[in-house]
Amino acid sequence: MRWKEVLLFAYFSGFSDAAPTEQKPLIADSLVTQGNHAETLLPGKKLHGKFLHITDIHPDPFYKVYSSTEEEDACHRGQGPAGVLGAETTDCDSPITLVNATFKWIDENIKDSIDFIIWSGDSARHDSDELIPRTDREVMDANMMLVDKFREVFGKKDRINDTDPTNDFIIPIIPTFGNNDILPHNIMDPGPSKWTRSFLSIWRPFIPEEQRHGFERGGWFYVEVIPHQLAVFNLNTLYFHAKNAAVNGCADKSEIGYEEMDWLRIQLQFIRQRGMKAIIMGHVPPGRSETKRSWDETCWQKYTLWMLQYRDVVVGSMYGHMNFEHFLLQDSEEIDEHAINGDLDTEVRAALDDELTIQSTDDYLNQLRSLWSRIPTVEGYEEQGLSIAAPDHTFEKRKKPPKKSKKETFYDKIGGPWGERYSLTLVSASVVPNYFPTIRVFEYNTTGLDSNHALPTRDRDSSSQTDLANEEIQPDLHMDEEFQRKFKNHKFTVPRPPSKSSPPGPAYSPQTFTWLSYKQYYANLTDINNDIFESPDPIEAQRWHNGKYAGEEPHRHSDPGSHAKKFTFEVEYDTKTDKAFGLKDLTVRSWVDLAGRIGRYRSCSDDDDPVDVAEGLVDQDADADADDAKAEDAVGSSFDNDIDNDHRCSFFDQIQDPNSMKIKKSKGDKKHKGHKKHKGHKTRKAINKSWFAFVSRAFVSTRDKDDLLDNFG
Repeated sequence: MRWKEVLLFAYFSGFSDAAPTEQKPLIADSLVTQGNHAETLLPGKKLHGKFLHITDIHPDPFYKVYSSTEEEDACHRGQGPAGVLGAETTDCDSPITLVNATFKWIDENIKDSIDFIIWSGDSARHDSDELIPRTDREVMDANMMLVDKFREVFGKKDRINDTDPTNDFIIPIIPTFGNNDILPHNIMDPGPSKWTRSFLSIWRPFIPEEQRHGFERGGWFYVEVIPHQLAVFNLNTLYFHAKNAAVNGCADKSEIGYEEMDWLRIQLQFIRQRGMKAIIMGHVPPGRSETKRSWDETCWQKYTLWMLQYRDVVVGSMYGHMNFEHFLLQDSEEIDEHAINGDLDTEVRAALDDELTIQSTDDYLNQLRSLWSRIPTVEGYEEQGLSIAAPDHTFEKRKKPPKKSKKETFYDKIGGPWGERYSLTLVSASVVPNYFPTIRVFEYNTTGLDSNHALPTRDRDSSSQTDLANEEIQPDLHMDEEFQRKFKNHKFTVPRPPSKSSPPGPAYSPQTFTWLSYKQYYANLTDINNDIFESPDPIEAQRWHNGKYAGEEPHRHSDPGSHAKKFTFEVEYDTKTDKAFGLKDLTVRSWVDLAGRIGRYRSCSDDDDPVDVAEGLVDQDADADADDAKAEDAVGSSFDNDIDNDHRCSFFDQIQDPNSMKIKKSKGDKKHKGHKKHKGHKTRKAINKSWFAFVSRAFVSTRDKDDLLDNFG
């Protein structure tokens, strides 16, 4: 019986006792001979210091080339501009040709340079076609197909006559549930269920044996991608999702969300005791703006508290789901005792829709910016000649002066010199071409991993984990009086914070496992499909996105694909060299500084137009350059990409590629004729370089300059 038939039998019968398989974690050369794990690890596998994040692939077996992109057709029938490799800027799902091309490119270009893969869900098509409703079997088949694609690229090639199923892959791959990986979408009951049992069979090579019971209960697990040193935690975010009507948050002990958060607390404490670090991943991000949220508020509150208390352990977190790129900062000052216990009578934030319109996406991003405008910034401090860049990471104990200096006051506002008031969430764009297909490769710090000494470890002890489950925080343990008062009447176990003598964790201070940079790759399907030659229409704000080329007649060929160009992913930007974001690394402080720059509004006279810049500074005179250099010396990266005061209200009509760093000035600096001024922004001009780059990249550079100005200017 073929393996797929076995799996389908398991699904429909509830069978889940197939022969165990276990994903092999990657190790540094120096760890091969250590402990009893040596014979089960991949010997001699060298670390590269990079990993891949891929999300929201959404393969669609019913996709038809040159079909209509209108909502009633969904690229399944009719005639229209749906390309051979996908219908970019639409709500159509991914053709199998795009899936195959993506994995082929990964195989040929980055396979041998990454250490592990974070695969963050939504691996089946949307249920958007009423004429072809999804089925349980189709969703399973789509996920099995993607496991096969990963096996084709990352499976061991020398498994002839090898009946041991525990070494199928050459690197760890960590999957998660997406809200479209179940039926009906968004709705998932606590397990054990047909879904947790079925995915346990599908993902069995990826889930450590000792964690399969927990996965069957709720879909959560973690993998030690570098044994004894680095673990990736998969959260089943469907139990936190505000759209999951089968559950009710994380406040009540009877709720599966409470149980999952408690599991996370216990495991992170255990990871801390072993001297390890952790990456958090999931599908639905903890999105939260002024009026919208993607998680239940009680879950967001606990998650933010957990990230605060385990800030010495967590390297960072990443999610998908939204299909557009952005980042989030969880502010620990918004942790509220009543909200975290579920005692609030009303919810001030409505649940975010799953399928956002262009307008609702714009509103969400604008609200994030409004929140970031309140982040304490360095402005004003450089006037006193104070350096407020993150300090040298030597961790000497600092002596406080009798009276706080302005620098110390600034540090207090952001949670110390490393910005520990905040925690970071990165949300990646998708493979499904709602804009352009996108993947992301991260580089992380491997300092010390090639030495002869492993980082401190402790052996697993199930009894210690049991003790942690019932552990209560000691009132005098590294918690200030205000924090103790805040949780005096808490209804849950508050996690232990890091010791006051502990240095900041890798999310805050450069050290082993700190994320250094990422490369954002995208595939320009308009160019690759090579079958539309008319000028695109602007993307409209309706719920279903039929794309820039809706209504266009493609140049049809009897052999679809014969005219297409070679598929490739190009680098959209690399944070290591990018000047628009100016991130010297991916620590929280770098992102807090960027958020502060994005949140700055420019004050201009009513007659002036907004600044129109993409990724580079406009041509400025020598005095302005000198001022920028002086500011940069004073505050490090915080002023690296700011626009000089004298040019905040200048306007240049024509911009070339937003990622080319080239800005073309029109003759006479004529004002843009079609630009619409937003109400309420007569004296607060929105466009600055960091903000423009942020919104342009959110949509993978598929929205033109005028459209961005109209909606974000």
